[in-house]
Amino acid sequence: MRRPLGFTLLVLPLLLIGLACQNPDSAGSAEADTTDAIPFTKEGRLTFLQNGDSTVTIDLEIADTDSARERGMMQRTGFPNDRSGMLFPFEEEQPQSFWMSNTPVALDILFADADSQIVSIAKYTTPFSTERYRSGDPAQYVVEVPAGFADSHGILEGDRIRWRRVE
Repeated sequence: MRRPLGFTLLVLPLLLIGLACQNPDSAGSAEADTTDAIPFTKEGRLTFLQNGDSTVTIDLEIADTDSARERGMMQRTGFPNDRSGMLFPFEEEQPQSFWMSNTPVALDILFADADSQIVSIAKYTTPFSTERYRSGDPAQYVVEVPAGFADSHGILEGDRIRWRRVE
């Protein structure tokens, strides 16, 4: 069915006016996606140990509430430097599973058991992926650091972590 030319000429300008009046901060705007970035807050220090010797120490943000654990590194463009990370302490040791949905940076994810021994490492995770990174063995602590951190500092399964809060 053909529409009259007058109808098309009437609707087209209205459509163009509607597009021009859209809010620039709408969900489609890349600028809007970065304005709500969450800043890093130093709440602790964590040291990696091999055979009882310290290898590297990092600043920590501690995700110890359900909402902080759920948010994790979402809406963040990275850590302040390559010696900072996020710790997820859990009340019980159990198999853990993390994913990267809504996380724009690649990470290394280290899983440690109740005795603070690293049981598995997921290296160079894929940003925005829905793939699940699992601990395999039960873990009570999960540490997220910039991708490549484990390789750069020689962190291996079997190493240990020690952490403390700072004021």
